[in-house]
Amino acid sequence: MADKAKEMPRTLKGFRDFLPADKAARDFLEQRVVAVFERFGFQPVETPTLEYASLIMGKYGEDADRLVYSFEDRGGRRVALPYDQTVPSARVLAQHRRDLPRYFRRYAIRNVFRAENPQRGRYREFKQCDIDIFGSRSPLSDAEIVACTYFSFAEVGFRDARVRINDRRALVEALEPFATPDVDVFSVIRSIDKLDKIDADGVVKELASKGLDEAQARRALDTVSALEPSENLAAVLGAVRALGVPDEAIEFSPMLARGLDYYTGAIFEVTVPSFASGSLAGGGRYDELIEQLGGPETPAVGIAFGFDRMVEAATQLNLLPEALGGTDVLVAIFGEDTLDASLAAAARLRAAGLRCEVYPATDKMGKQFKLADQKRIPLVVVIGPDEAAQNSATLRDMRGGEQSVVAIDELVGAVKQRLG
Repeated sequence: MADKAKEMPRTLKGFRDFLPADKAARDFLEQRVVAVFERFGFQPVETPTLEYASLIMGKYGEDADRLVYSFEDRGGRRVALPYDQTVPSARVLAQHRRDLPRYFRRYAIRNVFRAENPQRGRYREFKQCDIDIFGSRSPLSDAEIVACTYFSFAEVGFRDARVRINDRRALVEALEPFATPDVDVFSVIRSIDKLDKIDADGVVKELASKGLDEAQARRALDTVSALEPSENLAAVLGAVRALGVPDEAIEFSPMLARGLDYYTGAIFEVTVPSFASGSLAGGGRYDELIEQLGGPETPAVGIAFGFDRMVEAATQLNLLPEALGGTDVLVAIFGEDTLDASLAAAARLRAAGLRCEVYPATDKMGKQFKLADQKRIPLVVVIGPDEAAQNSATLRDMRGGEQSVVAIDELVGAVKQRLG
């Protein structure tokens, strides 16, 4: 009986591989964002891939809890993959408070996990970029988060990035009169947070399905839409403008709710009008979370960037350079007699900071040129017997086919000149 054909290996649904071109684009964007984070004084922190499930569960609300990957490990412990970076970072603050400064600014970039239905721009494993300021209740800290966020998006090239801002505390106070024993104020807020997806009528229907009177639900929406910036939010907005963020990039949005339960003050969300696929970042003030985790009273404010959506938007809007992370020059191998000279040329190019690949065999030159063309390597260095005898190399430009013979001592300069 014939063996069954082996099934082709594949990734899990909602998880992805990133081949060189995609990884290079992601690395480029991350480097741009990190440069701004560090310009604003944020320092890197990294937390484990697994946490105790008791740390993760119960911090985001019932809807979010259902999306947490949790399981029992071989030691019989309930563990969970991180849903976001906020709760693990709060644990770091509680656990390492003696080792950290009073006003601690941190950034963290890592993959997080959510067991939701995969769709365009939404995956079960994805990367988040977070910035947070711990220890300060000042609206200046909120403003620093907003300003750093805006300039991070501008650094990548999102010239039309908009930061929507609201006050979660003012929102709660406005909605408390509409809450009932069956529908608490946070349940109302989680429904309002869906306005962008299901519109006002959809929100009213959802609130009615939860048990709120339909007329009361509409009055709740009307009350929220009429809100003005609170005194605290006005201070945040004023400081954001003083930090150089243009007026057209800031929008007070009284309907902005942010569905997670731990927010206690200003809340933020970033959109790019030229990219119509939802928000690209969101966050706010969460002054009580670290204390809830057993740590000291530690006010905090931060934001999480949807890194994958940023990459998608930057790609769609042509904000990424055409050549990213590619090799500058391929050193061809003419034959065994000139191998050492070719390897020495590669070493010379690499020592000068050039990205150099050595062809791993003595194939015909046509095959070696074909590989360079396939990998979009712009330059090829060839050292044959004639070149070796003259202590020189042939430099071929794959973009136009031109080639010239240059002295080995001048090879680095010639390559750099060709690369521009």
